Amino acid sequence: MRDRLYKISSVCRMGNTKSSALSKELLEELKSNTKYSETELCTWYQTFLKECPGGKISKQQFEGIYASFFPNADPSKYAQHVFRSFDTNADGTLDFKEYIVALHLTSGGKTLQKLEWAFALYDVDGNGNINKSEILEIVRSIFNMIPAEDQKVLPEDEDSPEKRADKIWQFFGKKENDKISEGEFIHGVMDNKDILRLIQYDEPQKIKDKLAEKKQ
Repeated sequence: MRDRLYKISSVCRMGNTKSSALSKELLEELKSNTKYSETELCTWYQTFLKECPGGKISKQQFEGIYASFFPNADPSKYAQHVFRSFDTNADGTLDFKEYIVALHLTSGGKTLQKLEWAFALYDVDGNGNINKSEILEIVRSIFNMIPAEDQKVLPEDEDSPEKRADKIWQFFGKKENDKISEGEFIHGVMDNKDILRLIQYDEPQKIKDKLAEKKQ
């Protein structure tokens, strides 16, 4: 995810030029909420505006970035959900603040912040709770990015979207029509790293490496 976000600036070229100065308020906010320095933020802002003069990244552009990284799979659905989770003002674009927050969370944000983002990713309808159908929807979008050959090496109890969704749901001890709150989700995942593996996308090679480790 981090590498894909770094590549965003190479495909955004539309809109009217914005002011080249990063406001003091936004600069201080980003310094406080991310790991980046003032120099890094100012440099990235200049690059962002140079490549994205309108100061916005559209959903279509974002999906295009994902598509270029998964030529043998279909990342469109997952990209749509990732975009939604970072488009905090729901205007159909990512501005510089949303872009930097996304970069921070996917490259080295604190565990709690990452899990808050993961919850937003799975909370498809944005109502503050996750139901089983939302779990299945995101897991299906993840499976669309995993080549068929790599899916064959997955453990038997998680080698399909339905099985993986069931495994996640059972871990939380929920009935079919129950819901998971943000607090339950975060605490549950923090207490069990195996669930963290199940809710996120893993590169095919990482899947193979983890399976190899288990066999040793």
